[in-house]
Amino acid sequence: MSTTTSDDEQCTTAEGTKIRYKRRKVAIFFAYCGVGYQGMQKNPGAKTIEGELEEALYVSGAVPEQDRGLSKRYDWARSARTDKGVSAVGQVVSGRFYIDPPGFIERLNSNLPSQIRIFGFKRVTASFSAKKFCDRRRYVYLIPVFALDPCCHRDRESVLASLGSENEFVKCLECSERGRKVEGLFGNSKRNLEQEAVDVETDGSSNKTVMVNSGVAENVEVSLSNKESINDNEGKVSVEELNYKTGLETVVSDQDKVSPLNGGCENNSGVLKEEKMNGEDTAAKGSGFSYGEKEKERFNKILKSYVGTHNFHNFTTRIKPEDPSAHRFIISFDASTTVVVEGMEFVKCEIVGQSFMLHQIRKMMGLAVAIMRNCAPESLIEKALQKDVSITVPTAPEVGLYLDECFFTSYNQKWKDTHEEVSMKAYEKEAEDFKMKHIYSHIASTEYKDGTVGLWLHSLNHRNYPDLRILDEEGVTNDKKTEIDTNDKKTEIEVVTE
Repeated sequence: MSTTTSDDEQCTTAEGTKIRYKRRKVAIFFAYCGVGYQGMQKNPGAKTIEGELEEALYVSGAVPEQDRGLSKRYDWARSARTDKGVSAVGQVVSGRFYIDPPGFIERLNSNLPSQIRIFGFKRVTASFSAKKFCDRRRYVYLIPVFALDPCCHRDRESVLASLGSENEFVKCLECSERGRKVEGLFGNSKRNLEQEAVDVETDGSSNKTVMVNSGVAENVEVSLSNKESINDNEGKVSVEELNYKTGLETVVSDQDKVSPLNGGCENNSGVLKEEKMNGEDTAAKGSGFSYGEKEKERFNKILKSYVGTHNFHNFTTRIKPEDPSAHRFIISFDASTTVVVEGMEFVKCEIVGQSFMLHQIRKMMGLAVAIMRNCAPESLIEKALQKDVSITVPTAPEVGLYLDECFFTSYNQKWKDTHEEVSMKAYEKEAEDFKMKHIYSHIASTEYKDGTVGLWLHSLNHRNYPDLRILDEEGVTNDKKTEIDTNDKKTEIEVVTE
């Protein structure tokens, strides 16, 4: 029941006649790119999507002065909360607003930044709540294909430990942990160079190449597939997909040394040559790794381990294992399709569930990627879903995640004869256009510019995440364990009992 003090408002027309408007209960459909925002939910002192929308509703005349900033007074409800930096194309909020005179949507959009767009609204029942009546939510996580390659963006210590040996890891130039440069080793399948690895200095003072087991060559210009031109002075950075066929704990074999590369790195040294792919399949042209049927089958098998009702206390923060809210129902988790955005190939991971906790999807993706890269055994997911096991799992970057759609199946079935269907069907084209223009392009450009996923992959090792190792029979590595949440920059001490 609404707690508002008034349900109507008077307006004087140009002819001097007075028109009385009534508040209507509506569901508003909109999309946003989450970059620069501290999530969806309003938080005092923080820039949020909800804060922007509430202010736009007031300025547009949908909310009266006395209710400004008091969302409970107009029955405000949201279908889903999204984390910092997370986007959405199918977000829904509900409330009681003045939607007359005509032009409500246009007025709203005129008072919102371009990265937040209102698609439309539907009249709903007086008891409708975008949160309570949402049956399930579908999220999508776009992960670059190179992130699933066990040899792409190896951790710094593993690479340095192999330098100088006959068998050396293949490594991108400067995609190591931020601020820590690593000499990189490159092969050159394009020109069929005789050398098996090239050591390139990346401090900017010199460009030196060293031949391994094949004599010495000077001033060799390295050319890799699937990259864009880079100019640091103009702020343009390239992230390439470095893919190579080896296992996690093995080094490059003799027969694999001449395998073509498909890598990801920033080029501050100026030795990389621009290579345009002209729309060709980059994975097929120059990579020892691609998201083929075998890789797809394995990744989907890993993701399906999450399906069903489980205790996800290890996949969020500040939730105890015995807390009932830790139990969540995952309906499906599928990664069968890929998309190419600005020349970079991504795996589209779609997850459908009733509801999700803070960081849950990002942590589920983090562990799945770690397993795919052979940093952890597949059995670790089963362990992590146990109530009496406490482990730290990696959290994938927020940039690739977005809310795709909210579903109101039960409500639509119950009120189909008297009310409009609450769904995104009428706004599919607008949503797709917004997704491509603002969300997909942001995800790809962020990877090219900052190498967000590439940098994260360097932290995905046993030094940073010792719990990724195989656990003992009881599933507990230590009686006492320090868990560091790098996102919240807080340290939590947990005592784990056998």
